[in-house]
Amino acid sequence: MADADTTSAKDYHVDIPMVSEPFFLRGSNNLDWGLKNRLAKIFNPRSGRTVMLAFDHGYFLGPTSGLERVDLSIVPLTPYADTLMCTRGILRSCIPPTYTGGIVVRASGGPSILKELSDEEIAMSIDEAIRLNAAAMAVQVFVGGVHETKSIHNMTRLVDLGNAHGIATLGVTAVGKEMARDAKYMRLATRMCAELGATYVKTYYVEDGFDTVAAACPVPIVIAGGKKVPEAEALTFAYKAVQEGAAGVDMGRNIFQAEHPVAMIQAVRKVVHENCKPKPAYDFYLTLKNEKAKKAKSAR
Repeated sequence: MADADTTSAKDYHVDIPMVSEPFFLRGSNNLDWGLKNRLAKIFNPRSGRTVMLAFDHGYFLGPTSGLERVDLSIVPLTPYADTLMCTRGILRSCIPPTYTGGIVVRASGGPSILKELSDEEIAMSIDEAIRLNAAAMAVQVFVGGVHETKSIHNMTRLVDLGNAHGIATLGVTAVGKEMARDAKYMRLATRMCAELGATYVKTYYVEDGFDTVAAACPVPIVIAGGKKVPEAEALTFAYKAVQEGAAGVDMGRNIFQAEHPVAMIQAVRKVVHENCKPKPAYDFYLTLKNEKAKKAKSAR
């Protein structure tokens, strides 16, 4: 039987009150332990920020440029990503299970680029998210879109399921042809997602008033990378976004379509986690890029 002798127990430290530290992530202090633990796999507890690598584009675009072979273009980037955002099909078929960062799995879908994109449904079960060890489920929310109510209902259903099982819900604010890309719209869309239960929100950076978007949203915001722009420009808007309140980036094309993706994701990390300014971050990118070129030349 177990030793019942407790006479040696003496270090109770009665003079030291127990500390209950608040959780580091905005708006998340009252969440369950398991959900907080999953969020700590998405957001770096030291910086409070994340570099999410998004490559879920194929769920409505097909094999877009840079994603023709995910095993060749994306897998080499995974050591530098805090979190991967992808579909369950790509996760199972291409991503090594030895990856230990957070997984954000795309949970909504339906129409292709050939149809009305806002006509989405929930595209996976909560059991599947649990099997895949997902830290979060991502759902598109089309505020102002044709199927606005349906997309919001998709999100709230996932929030209920996620909360029941300790999995975060990422509300992704879509910006279609009919939707404004300004702070007023972003404040509306992000606040709606947060008010209706999203654990965190993905939106776009806007030059004028993004600080008000971040301030008005009671949960963390990560910014979408959007269309491909020159590397220096992408590092600049990422820097501005985190300085104005974003909790990180969810960047895809501006990483995997960069001239040197491995160098680019490392430069993005310096901006997000080290508050590195755009110019030295771009210089860092160029240094890594040139080193890669020299190694390739010497290997010939």
